[in-house]
Amino acid sequence: MQLVLQIIILAIVQGIAEFLPISSSGHLVVLGAMMGELSESATMEIILHAGTLGSILVIYWRRILDLLTRDRRVIGLMVVGTIPAVIVGLTIKESFEWLLRDPLLAGAMLIVTGVFLVILGRLRPRDGNYQQLSYLSAFLIGCFQAFAILPGVSRSGSTILGGRLFGLKGDDSVTFSFLLAIPAICGATVLAAKDIIKGEEVVSSLQYSTTQMLVGAVVAFLVGLVALKWLIGWSRLDRLHWFAYWCIPMGILVIIGSVKNLL
Repeated sequence: MQLVLQIIILAIVQGIAEFLPISSSGHLVVLGAMMGELSESATMEIILHAGTLGSILVIYWRRILDLLTRDRRVIGLMVVGTIPAVIVGLTIKESFEWLLRDPLLAGAMLIVTGVFLVILGRLRPRDGNYQQLSYLSAFLIGCFQAFAILPGVSRSGSTILGGRLFGLKGDDSVTFSFLLAIPAICGATVLAAKDIIKGEEVVSSLQYSTTQMLVGAVVAFLVGLVALKWLIGWSRLDRLHWFAYWCIPMGILVIIGSVKNLL
């Protein structure tokens, strides 16, 4: 029962923070200090990613269908926009994986996310459509996504900011951000599966029942649906910068806690 409760907590945090611009990785690193091995499990990572990916597919199924019919050029933009994350992600995975579990870095990057959101709130309205993005702009927005591999940097917040900086209007910036999330989440899932296949699963002795895995995926999916709709609505109201009031204080608290643990 305790394991199920922990899975539900992780799924709720993943579902909320994957979409709202507050950084799921940063919050999961903080939870990792409390839950230890469970939050670092590659199996759990796959379960939670499956749930949040399902949320994107449900909300954006019409846009995804358009990619296969009318907007095939956007597929090329998504590929180009994913390249930076692939390069940075593989590099960190191979050589600097400890960075992904560093609470002190997560705290500092949460503050950076807050600064990004403040900048986002001060940008003037843009009118560009994501279908008309240049490949260079797509690549540069992808660089914002690559930066978000660091714990504490919000993937949604950074890519939405990137989209706005390169001329996209609010809705289109959000849409392109989550279209980019599809290959990004799939890639992270593949890397986690690779760890399991290689026997590098952090919790090699911990086994999950089918029910426990289903609970995690369903909770992440349902919470993700609510969070994604929330983000879309607040983006239209130009309120995303309000989340800076969460990220910056949270980052400061995480840094203080990390420094105390080091002393």
